[in-house]
Amino acid sequence: MIVTGISGAGRSQAIKCLEDFGYFCVDNLPAPLLPSFADLIVRSGKAMKRVALGIDVREGKFFKGFHADLQEFRKRKINPWIMFFDADDATLLRRFSETRRKHPLGKGVLEGIHDERKRLKDIRTQADRIIDTSNLTLSELKEKVAVALPMKMKQTIHVTVNSFGYKYGLPVDADLVWDVRFLPNPFYIPRLRHKTGLSKEVRNYVFNRKECRTFIPKFFRLVTDCLPHFIKEGKSYLTISIGCTGGRHRSVAISEALAKHLKGKGYLVSIQHRDIE
Repeated sequence: MIVTGISGAGRSQAIKCLEDFGYFCVDNLPAPLLPSFADLIVRSGKAMKRVALGIDVREGKFFKGFHADLQEFRKRKINPWIMFFDADDATLLRRFSETRRKHPLGKGVLEGIHDERKRLKDIRTQADRIIDTSNLTLSELKEKVAVALPMKMKQTIHVTVNSFGYKYGLPVDADLVWDVRFLPNPFYIPRLRHKTGLSKEVRNYVFNRKECRTFIPKFFRLVTDCLPHFIKEGKSYLTISIGCTGGRHRSVAISEALAKHLKGKGYLVSIQHRDIE
């Protein structure tokens, strides 16, 4: 994917979004290195299946040899897909003023914008997708990028499920916290006290209780219903913390079950048990 556009229109933010979506991103690669980079993509196989190359007006050689550079990729059976970012002059002027940045062409901002539009006219006409960011928030920009991708992204958020014990304090990095201390505690069953929620015996005890059989479907549905809305708001990482008294039995068993459920829905999930030891 070639990511380019008018300076100040959101190209750099788009590159960050694509990194969150699992793309291998390179920003402002010098034009003479493009053939070598194309060879690297071919040799890497699946390791670089999704690649985004960010290019702005400072890489003038690329735009001068635009057609030849794209041909270097096509020779290697790599089909470039161009995403172009634009915004109206008033918005660009405001953004440059807010960040107090100089225009990359080294001219006055308005003069630089007009010159840049002329230089990028050819690549803009050949873009597969043009995104106008004039009235977009950061989360809306990310949503636009996700929708514009040539392939459907199944995983746009990384979820960490974390079990913990309330007696040791709340996790400082939690986005969502759920308290499962209302469930019967295996700690008070002598044969289960020294086991953890990773053991079959503890899992059976927790999940066979009537309270848990009622709770689990509702809880899992609540989490899965919320995730698409977090994605829409631009969140790339989410930590769900599930707590019981000591962080060894109930929270561990339910965290493992939630992680398995979310993986089955296609999300990228990691799991941590903070207080299991």
